[in-house]
Amino acid sequence: MIEMDDDKKKIINRLKTIKGHVQGIENMVESDKGCDEILVQIAAIKQSIHKVGLAIMERQATSCFMDEDKVDKEKMEELIKLMFNYTK
Repeated sequence: MIEMDDDKKKIINRLKTIKGHVQGIENMVESDKGCDEILVQIAAIKQSIHKVGLAIMERQATSCFMDEDKVDKEKMEELIKLMFNYTK
């Protein structure tokens, strides 16, 4: 079995936490909780998803540019495109 690095473990743990929160919202809807309570949880999930996206971009940037003496123009353009697409 391949051992995961710490960053990957953190991302997977965040995703599992988000999955649990989504299940919690489903339960809230099923039990007719108030709209305000549900929307607060949805906002929290949106923020968590955003943080996961940033962590993945950071991981990508690190893997693209680590251990290189010079910046690869193609890799830099790819990363910039990824960042713009994520922030749309």
